[in-house]
Amino acid sequence: MFETFLSLYGEAAKTAVGFFWKASWAFVLGYAVSAMIQSFVPKRRLTRYMGKADLESLSLATAFGAISSSCSFAALSAARALVQKGANFVAAVAFMFASTNLVIELGILIFIFLGWQFIAAEVIGGFVLIVLSSIFIRLTYPQNWFEAARDKVEQEGEEEEADFNPWQRITSREGWHMVGRRFFMEWNMVWEEILIGFTVAGFMAVFVPDRFWKTVFLAQWAGDSGPVGFLVAVENAMIAPFVAAATFIGSMGNIPLATVLNSGGVLFAGIMGFIYSDLMVPPLVNVNAKYYGWRVALYIAGVMYVSIVATALILHYGFLAFGLTPESARKVTDIAQFKLDYTFWLNLGFVVVVFVMAWLASARFAGKHGEAGHRAGFAMSFKRGVALLAAGLILAGLAVHFVVGAA
Repeated sequence: MFETFLSLYGEAAKTAVGFFWKASWAFVLGYAVSAMIQSFVPKRRLTRYMGKADLESLSLATAFGAISSSCSFAALSAARALVQKGANFVAAVAFMFASTNLVIELGILIFIFLGWQFIAAEVIGGFVLIVLSSIFIRLTYPQNWFEAARDKVEQEGEEEEADFNPWQRITSREGWHMVGRRFFMEWNMVWEEILIGFTVAGFMAVFVPDRFWKTVFLAQWAGDSGPVGFLVAVENAMIAPFVAAATFIGSMGNIPLATVLNSGGVLFAGIMGFIYSDLMVPPLVNVNAKYYGWRVALYIAGVMYVSIVATALILHYGFLAFGLTPESARKVTDIAQFKLDYTFWLNLGFVVVVFVMAWLASARFAGKHGEAGHRAGFAMSFKRGVALLAAGLILAGLAVHFVVGAA
């Protein structure tokens, strides 16, 4: 019995590392592109047009979100900055959804783990999600709550970013130094949720049997084409956000677990509902509560939940009507394998990109010899403690895997 547990434990750690191995080049590519966009696109030129709950504000917020960071916590922080600068809350919510669902790095990750069909669904659903959330907010707009929340944000506001000329920054040494620094800032923001997410996915893939997910998501009735099948699709869409909330995983960390759910027979509505629910995990709701107060935080979470469920069902039956329902054939065991394939060469190539970014971020490149620069402290937090625990579990598991394999 104990030997069986050790074998599974080692396999779980190996699977988690395999997940990261498969996606590491995508992270480097995504965050390198994101760093360049965030360094060279002047945000203030966009935010000044987001003060109304109209199509222009919604479109700009969506575009702004799509070129921003995919980190869930960074999305909330940036949305708060938009509100501080006068953006409407409809635009702020649209920005949050776009920055966690329409960014390039997330699309690459979905392609690796689920396939291109899910990318199409993610993008289409992302726009549907933004439109539905804006409609729900405009229909139920609690003006007094939002005015109080805006006052709170403005009182606690930070200094705005100065405007700049994009071409001058692109052609300057300081601009590329900023790209290098932003690249590592992005990693600093997301490494914890990535580590936690991939660890949880690896251990769930091995220790949680498919029958558990089939029971939770009523897979035995999923093939019904009548009212029962509709109720199962509704149940999948409604319960998926709670499964996402229970994992405490952010936007980039939940894609491997979505692969586990897909392998476990969860319906398309459930998969998409799970992917879209990264902004509803308790730590993020708590962050919004710190920014706007609990009333507005819970209101935003409620709007998101209703929008996510509705979007998941629209995607499910929309794709079904055209016979385009994505059915990824990619299995966890295939994705987590270590092989001398394109992943190996891409990872090798993007190691070079990391070194280039490190050189760009260095004080020597910026011509600031002898300047130490700003270094973020390693302050301990609950999430960081969980991330370090996950790292310890993986390291111990790998040791067990090699010991058991050699025995």
